[in-house]
Amino acid sequence: MSDETVLRLSAIERRYGRGETTIEVLNGAELSLQAGESVALIAPSGAGKSTLLHVGGHATSTMNEEGRTALRRSEIGFVYQFHHLLPEFSALENVVIPQMIAGLTRGEAAARARELLGFLGLGARESHRPAELSGGEQQRVALARALANAPRVLLADEPTGNLDPKTADHVFDTLTALVKASRVAALVATHNLDLAARMDRRVTLREGRVEEMG
Repeated sequence: MSDETVLRLSAIERRYGRGETTIEVLNGAELSLQAGESVALIAPSGAGKSTLLHVGGHATSTMNEEGRTALRRSEIGFVYQFHHLLPEFSALENVVIPQMIAGLTRGEAAARARELLGFLGLGARESHRPAELSGGEQQRVALARALANAPRVLLADEPTGNLDPKTADHVFDTLTALVKASRVAALVATHNLDLAARMDRRVTLREGRVEEMG
């Protein structure tokens, strides 16, 4: 792990209106992530974990929407609880497509996709469509897709939440290995305390602020 800060959240505020009531989800939240660091975000449902991950995609309030979209596409990778793979395309194509959208040729994108899928133990499954893959394999393809454009930050929202414990453990191991190998900074919202304990740091949300855990 290095001391290169790749993501800094500063004084993040998030409020929702419900009738005449205002609900404060984030109230001055602060957080920094370093290159190659994995941070677990642990908090009860409704505490604002997904909101914080969403806000993390807005690196600067001075950008217009086009600039924010470009930033998210090039600098941030997302992994969700459900894989959201395109069902009509193979595992390889699911990882190739975002790279081609970013401007790579098909050949360049396919080479990068094969490298990532091979690292994740899916080299022999690259031609399979999502329905032909297990839940753990689908989520590993989603992880490869999230890292295909070499983002600096990986945001994951309960990435092992739909998996059985053994499969979740395997997916988690591949995630942390990729974080170290690629030096991406990872913020992972999870309820799984056993997996969180194996990450570099653990933080939680209390009264709208980020607090370090032991």
